[in-house]
Amino acid sequence: MSDGTTAVGRASRQPLVAGIAAALALLTLVTVAVLWLTSDRSEGTTDTGTPKDTSAEAGFARDMSVHHQQAVEMSFIVRDRTTDDEVRRLAFDIASTQATQAGMLQGWLDMWGLDKTSEDPPMTWMKNASSNGMEGMDHGSMKGMGGGAYKPHDGSLMPGMATNTQLDELRKAKGKAAEVLYLKLMTAHHKGGVDMAKGAVELVKDSTEKHLARTMVQGQQSEIQLMADMLKARGASA
Repeated sequence: MSDGTTAVGRASRQPLVAGIAAALALLTLVTVAVLWLTSDRSEGTTDTGTPKDTSAEAGFARDMSVHHQQAVEMSFIVRDRTTDDEVRRLAFDIASTQATQAGMLQGWLDMWGLDKTSEDPPMTWMKNASSNGMEGMDHGSMKGMGGGAYKPHDGSLMPGMATNTQLDELRKAKGKAAEVLYLKLMTAHHKGGVDMAKGAVELVKDSTEKHLARTMVQGQQSEIQLMADMLKARGASA
């Protein structure tokens, strides 16, 4: 395909991408408002006020937003590296779902009057909760995620996140190679996300955010199994 044709193709997709982004943004705002106004606040933070800057609610919202953003990035990369309908459909589903969820988390931070970023290292909220004596967590998982065992490296800030090197490899891969690499990276990414969401289910008191965390666990576990089947069909495994 000539450069001119490629440029025209890209230009023709821009309005569609912009429209999708705008629709997701509107849906996110509406969803945040509806969930916040209609949810049962009995096990939330009504009695003690809005979540504090160092709370599990704030920490999870910040960290999972960052985690989700990379999943969206990887999904857009693979969309342009393969023509396989199955993989492109999965990538679209993951990108749209996680972009919406990240928007909800960011929206809650806005409503709580909290910054969207923190100077604390990622997963500090899990370590803080453990130090404060909160029970019910799988402390083995907590040690791996928030207890200092995981060391950020090469752009991988939290467990499951791909490194910059791996993202570069995905950008260069084509066809089946891109599909397999994406499925492997996203499987690892989902596993890290599931562990974090499980931590939020145990530590977060806000009922609406806790419900979202449960939804993440269920949805991503289902996609992990789907990706395992897709890898098997391509002669690979996670």
